[in-house]
Amino acid sequence: MTFYPFTSQAVVRSGIARVTLVGELDLDTAPFVREAVAECLAKQPTSLCLDLTGISFCDCAGLNALLTVRISALEAAVDLYVEGAGTQVARLLFLIGADDIFTEGNTLAKAKVAHSPSDTVATGHDAAGAIDQSPLRDLLA
Repeated sequence: MTFYPFTSQAVVRSGIARVTLVGELDLDTAPFVREAVAECLAKQPTSLCLDLTGISFCDCAGLNALLTVRISALEAAVDLYVEGAGTQVARLLFLIGADDIFTEGNTLAKAKVAHSPSDTVATGHDAAGAIDQSPLRDLLA
């Protein structure tokens, strides 16, 4: 089994927040996700892009962190967009009936703005099947 160290990077630029996650999202790493998102939301962005492209594993604690991110975005009146949800994460969301609340909107161009090296970095952390009817099926490509 290959171990992928967890990293989170949060950037806010021009009112757009982007949190990029890489590695395994589990009990040990879920607090980093919540912290990165909280720091981004404190800067009062208009939208938040959660990039899950690099997530290799997600357990129930990671799933809880994603749902907490959704609630935090709703409370802050910030649009939340998910990018790159892989098969495993999409299946978990489908199984609990939450696949329709994490959608990839038309924000890819806006979210890419937050990739510039001159961005304000909010935080960064390092730590040691049946989806046919799901709206997330488009994210799996």
